[in-house]
Amino acid sequence: MKQKTKKAAAKRFSFTATGKVKFKRAGKRHNMGNKSAKRKLKARAGGIVFSGDQQHIEECMPYGC
Repeated sequence: MKQKTKKAAAKRFSFTATGKVKFKRAGKRHNMGNKSAKRKLKARAGGIVFSGDQQHIEECMPYGC
């Protein structure tokens, strides 16, 4: 039977060309006036998921959306 992609994971993560999993930091959608410049600057940068978590995300996204 064909596997389905977990849409929640597909909206939050993406794959690099080498197969690593990228993510964006949370907290930049609204109420920006109440947040410090340092906090907004840190939220700007994305990141690479740790290897232990990467396996779970790959199971959620079997076709590498």
